[in-house]
Amino acid sequence: MTVTALIPADPRPGSRAARMRQPLAREALTLLAERNGVCVRPLPLRRTDTMTGLTEVVEIPCGARLAAKCKPCAERNRRLRIQQIREGWHLEDEPAVRPDRPGEPELDLVKTRAHLEFDRAAVHFEPMTPDERIERLAELDHRIAEVDEVLAETDLRGRLTPKERDDRPRRARSTKRRHDSPDLPRLPVDPRTVGRAFQGKAGQTYRPSMLVTLTLDSHGQVHSHMRRGAYVVPCACGERHHPHDPKLGTPVDPATYDYRRAALDAIHFARVLDRWWQNLRRAAGWNVQYAGAIELQRRLAPHAHFAVRGTLPRRLVNQVAAATYHQVWWPPFDEFVHTVDRPPTWSADLGGYVDPSTGETLPTWGEALDALEDPDARPAYVARLGRVDARGIAQGTKDAERSIRYVTKYVTKDLTEHAPANSATQKAHADRLHAELAVLPCSPTCANWLLYGVQPDRAKPGLVPGRCTGKVHQRATLGFTGRRVLVSRQWSGKTLADHRADNRAWIRAALGDPEQQEENPAEKDRFRFELARPEDPDVLPLGHRILRAVSERIRWRAQVRTFSATVPTQQAAESPT
Repeated sequence: MTVTALIPADPRPGSRAARMRQPLAREALTLLAERNGVCVRPLPLRRTDTMTGLTEVVEIPCGARLAAKCKPCAERNRRLRIQQIREGWHLEDEPAVRPDRPGEPELDLVKTRAHLEFDRAAVHFEPMTPDERIERLAELDHRIAEVDEVLAETDLRGRLTPKERDDRPRRARSTKRRHDSPDLPRLPVDPRTVGRAFQGKAGQTYRPSMLVTLTLDSHGQVHSHMRRGAYVVPCACGERHHPHDPKLGTPVDPATYDYRRAALDAIHFARVLDRWWQNLRRAAGWNVQYAGAIELQRRLAPHAHFAVRGTLPRRLVNQVAAATYHQVWWPPFDEFVHTVDRPPTWSADLGGYVDPSTGETLPTWGEALDALEDPDARPAYVARLGRVDARGIAQGTKDAERSIRYVTKYVTKDLTEHAPANSATQKAHADRLHAELAVLPCSPTCANWLLYGVQPDRAKPGLVPGRCTGKVHQRATLGFTGRRVLVSRQWSGKTLADHRADNRAWIRAALGDPEQQEENPAEKDRFRFELARPEDPDVLPLGHRILRAVSERIRWRAQVRTFSATVPTQQAAESPT
């Protein structure tokens, strides 16, 4: 007997089901705005001309970097990052610009500042009463602040001294390498940032670069899918998983998986990366430049993809990775001294937290660090790198463009969106890691230090261990709170603001609109801006503003395409549209 599959019939015209299937007008407007790169959450600003008194409402994009908030703005930011990486990856000339020499007026101000600093230090050794010394120091601090204000108005970049004066002695740590880590060659770092060039047989000049992926060490066996050609390698569990198996990335044995080390590695991953680049430059002997992004693996551990200018021996890259570590010089936090249910309590009389059982005051943060001054003291934790993958990338190839888009693939997504928990096993793995992060200290001021018998730095009443508001403990970060996009200072010689200015100049030339000309620097203070309220009578509803912006963007793009047909191909290829 043949069974005929039932095909669901279309709903009756005019029924509620038929009406619910009709497209939504708001979704149609949002989709059209996203297709044309128009911000779906524009901010209305009220601009007032101080010379004419004219007031008008202008709009600016929201500038969101996550697609979940505003997809057009996030995509615009991703394209800007692509442009930044592309321009700096295979540079042939040094992008660094040497600063000009300061003039005599600036040097005179610095000399005056030096005399005031000397006089302030001499006050501590002059014979005077405590009240006179305090009055004299206040007078000198006032004069120093006046000179600093004058220096801030000059062309000098940076500050002569830290913004806040801290008279406390700094704690110094030994820079001697650990005995369990291999030694690295330490060469004088040449200031050059451009890699070597190679000559081909036909006289061509090649300047290859690298794509480097840095991962953390293993915290235990996880379910994985690995192929060797057409052969699928069996997992540690003995099975062969398909690429979309919900078990991928979860521990084979959750009982033996080191969640504590996984959480600590995620917390200190940014510091390990900083140490890696420092060691690589010292071992290579030149100022290696990089641009990359941080992503989350399926096992919920952060890893990084970097475009590196120039090439380095793969053996040296692996050697630097094996010898890179970051020591966390904090008080020990191996075992719990108190529990979340019965934490230390604040004593107003003693001005600190006390043990709920004995009533004794917990050691302060400074006292706990004093115990680490012992020569035999060990760091609370040592974070290390795991596997490193490095491969060469030739300039101007499809592989180079593919690698740039690979690095910026997840820039528009939140960190935890890279590895969503879609199954019960993945949710259990994420919950276990988040539970470990909830009770680990994230910084010297973290409230979780109370669980380990130490008062946090600058302790105050109201701290609740297990409920620290730091981003490390949030479910959206899973431990990593550093910058998602990392670009070295001399990568392209430009900031994101410089790249935006280049794009605006190109668009102005394409549109030929006199109102789009550069502002006069002398009139930069001519306009005053304030945030307009949506209920203001001169602010149109959001739908009207988006419709007008979509039409304006379509007209602009038509003019840009007309302009692109009249310029050289290379210049048109660099168009930001």
